Amino acid sequence: MKTADPELMRAINRLSVLDTIRRHGPIARIEISQRTELSTSTVSAITGSLIDDGLILSRHEGDLRNATVRGRPRVMLELNPNATRVVGAKIAATRMTFTVTDFCGDVLSEFSLPVRIERMPIDVIADLVEDGVRSCVMEAGLTLAEIEVVCLSLPGVVEHRTGVVRSSPIFSDENVDFAAVMSPRFGIRTIVESDVHAVTLAHHWFGKARHLEDMVLVSLERTLGLGVLHDNSLFRGAGGLSHNLGDLVLGTSADSVQRLAGLAGESAILGDGPQEGLYAEAIRLGRGMSQVRTLIAAEDDRIIAAAARAGEAVGVTIANIVTLFAPPLVIVVGSSLALGQPFVERLREAYAAAMPPSLADVSELVFDDATEFFWARGAAAVALYELYESPWGTTGPAL
Repeated sequence: MKTADPELMRAINRLSVLDTIRRHGPIARIEISQRTELSTSTVSAITGSLIDDGLILSRHEGDLRNATVRGRPRVMLELNPNATRVVGAKIAATRMTFTVTDFCGDVLSEFSLPVRIERMPIDVIADLVEDGVRSCVMEAGLTLAEIEVVCLSLPGVVEHRTGVVRSSPIFSDENVDFAAVMSPRFGIRTIVESDVHAVTLAHHWFGKARHLEDMVLVSLERTLGLGVLHDNSLFRGAGGLSHNLGDLVLGTSADSVQRLAGLAGESAILGDGPQEGLYAEAIRLGRGMSQVRTLIAAEDDRIIAAAARAGEAVGVTIANIVTLFAPPLVIVVGSSLALGQPFVERLREAYAAAMPPSLADVSELVFDDATEFFWARGAAAVALYELYESPWGTTGPAL
C-alpha cells in the first residue's frame, strides 16, 4: 500500500495551519488543532517552526503582571504582517491596476494606470506592466528587492502552473508565455493567473465568501469566467487551466454551435447598440459598457432586448453550475452588471425557472460591483496563498 509523501504532508499541514491562523487569528494552538483536525503535537511543531521562520507571531492573552488572575495566560498566534510583501495586478484592456500587500493581505499601496493595451505588441504591454509594478512598489516606500512575489492577473485562458496565456482578448497572439516575458524584468518570482481566479480568491479572503469553504463566482467582463472554490482551494483544470465560461455550449444546429459568449458576451451585447455617434466612439475606445446605462435609461429597445437576452443565458448557465456543484453561494461580478435591471431581473427569472426543485434553496445568488483594486488584491492573495504553501523552513513532522 502506498503511503503519503512526508514532504507533501508537511506542506499540506503547514498550509492548513497558516490559513487557519489567517482566517481566525489571534488563535490558540488548541483551537488550531480542533479546526484543522491535526494533533496538538503536530500543530505545536508546525507553529514553532513558523515562529522561527518569522511568519507568525505569538502574544499572551491577559496581563502577565496580574498575580490575582488564576492560571497561565493563553498564548495566541497571528500572522506576522512584516514577514514579506507581494504585488498583485489586474491587467485589463483599458486599465492596469496594482496593489502591494503585506503577509496578511492588508494593502500598503495602490496604483492605477489608465491605458489602452488591447492588441499592443507583447513587449509594449510588458513595459507598461513593469512600470506599473515598480510605481506601486515605490508608492509603498519599498524596492523590488523587498518584494517576494508578483502575481499578474488577466482575462482569458491561463495555465497557472506554466504562466502561459493560451488566449486573451488583450493579446494579439495565442500561447504567450507571459511569465517568461515578465520574470526577467523583476528578477523575482512572477505568477500569471486568470483574473476570475484572482477575484474569486479576493472574495474568499476579504469579501462576501470569507466565512465559506466552498463557493462559485461568475465573472462577466470582456470574457466570461468561472471561479470554483472547494475546501478553501481554487479548483483548476489540467495544467492549472482557468475556465472560459463563454465557450460553454448552449445549443447546436446542423451548421452552428451556440456558445454563451454569443448571447451574453460583451461584444454580443454591444453589437445591438447604435453604430454611430458617442456610443460607437466609446466602443472603439473599449468603453462601450460605460455608455450602456445611458441607452437603457433612454429606453433603447435594442439594448434592453440584448440585456434581457444576456441575462436569460447567464441565468440558465448559473442554474446548470448550481446543479453540478450545489455551492452555498454564487457571486456574480463584472462590467455586465452595468446593464442593470433588464439584465439582473431576467437573470433571476431564468435562474429560478431552470433550477431543479430539489436544489431551489441550496445556493444564495448575490451580485457584487467590486472595484478593480479589489481584483488586484485578489491577485496578491494568489501570491500569498502560494507562499503559504512554500517550504520556508523546517515545519515539523508530517503526521
